[in-house]
Amino acid sequence: MSKELSQVIPAARQEGLIVQELSDEVLVYDQQRHKAHCLNQTAAIVWQQCDGQRGAQEVAKRASAELGATVGEEMVWLAVEELGKRGLLKERQRLGVGGASRREMMKRLGIGAAVALPLVTTIVAPEAAEAANCIPSGQACTTGPQCCSLLCNSSVCA
Repeated sequence: MSKELSQVIPAARQEGLIVQELSDEVLVYDQQRHKAHCLNQTAAIVWQQCDGQRGAQEVAKRASAELGATVGEEMVWLAVEELGKRGLLKERQRLGVGGASRREMMKRLGIGAAVALPLVTTIVAPEAAEAANCIPSGQACTTGPQCCSLLCNSSVCA
C-alpha cells in the first residue's frame, strides 16, 4: 500500500451546510456556494467519518461494518476526492486514488460491488432572485405571460 493512502483523511466541513439524512442517502445544501449535494450511503458514511484524525484504513473498517460489505481504502480515498471536489471537506486532497478511476474501481470490484462505490451528485440551486419565473415590473418583455403582472405594455412589464 502506498504511503499516501495511509495518511489521515481531512475533516468534513460543517459550517454553512444544511444536512438532511434520509434512509439511504444524505442531502447536503451548501449555503455559501448555493449547491445541493446528494451523497449515496458509501459517500455519506465516509463524509460522516471525516474528522481529520482518522486514517483511511479505520474509515474503511467502519464503513464496511456499517454497510455490511467490504469497503477498501482506495474506495475511501475515491469518496474523499469526490467530497473534496464538491467543497464538503475543510481541505482538499488530490491523490488520484492511487491512479484508480471510478471505472477502474468498478472493473476491479466487479459489477455487483458498483452499488457501494461512493457517489456524490451536485446541482446548483438558484438564489431566490434567480428562481423567479416571471419578469418584474419595468423590465423588457415581448408578451404578457412573461410578466409577473401578466401585462406587457410597449415592450415593458406593467
